Amino acid sequence: MKDVFAKLATDFFSTIVFLALFFVTGDVLLATGVAIAGAVGQVIYAPVKGQQLTFMTYASAALVVVLGSATLLTHDPRFVLAKPAIGHFAVGAIMLKRGWLLRYMPPIVTETIPEYVTFAGYAWAALMFVLAAGTIGVAMTGDMKLWTFYVTVVLIGAKIAAFAIQYVAFRLLVGSRLRAAARA
Repeated sequence: MKDVFAKLATDFFSTIVFLALFFVTGDVLLATGVAIAGAVGQVIYAPVKGQQLTFMTYASAALVVVLGSATLLTHDPRFVLAKPAIGHFAVGAIMLKRGWLLRYMPPIVTETIPEYVTFAGYAWAALMFVLAAGTIGVAMTGDMKLWTFYVTVVLIGAKIAAFAIQYVAFRLLVGSRLRAAARA
């Protein structure tokens, strides 16, 4: 689990830097500039240390540089605020691949309820699209406090709730199928 959080922190380093600095200073332009510097620094520093960066890290850094630069040039924070939406749309599109979730499930689940796992994969894709649309809507208001609440509470909370619902549903469905098979 510790490894998962370390990878997420690496992938979203510049976003974390942006949020932390914005929380401390309340200055969008300063937070954006430091986040851009952090993203560039991360991409330069990793190969020097012999570390491999993932596609997600490069994609996140590229978005920070492009959207952050647009924010700095126009003095309009909505560009950088849209970054999480782009990520959610991209992940949602990937999740439209039939059966993508099956590889993450234990064998008992994939053998017992594969059709429900496939359905859940599409439900996750839909959730990503809804969250992305919400992010754009909140970003368009330009309200930094509302956006910060949305990306730190709503985005994370919705995924935790969806995971919990999926976990409970899969446990109930697998148990029901196994009991039905034992009676047959």
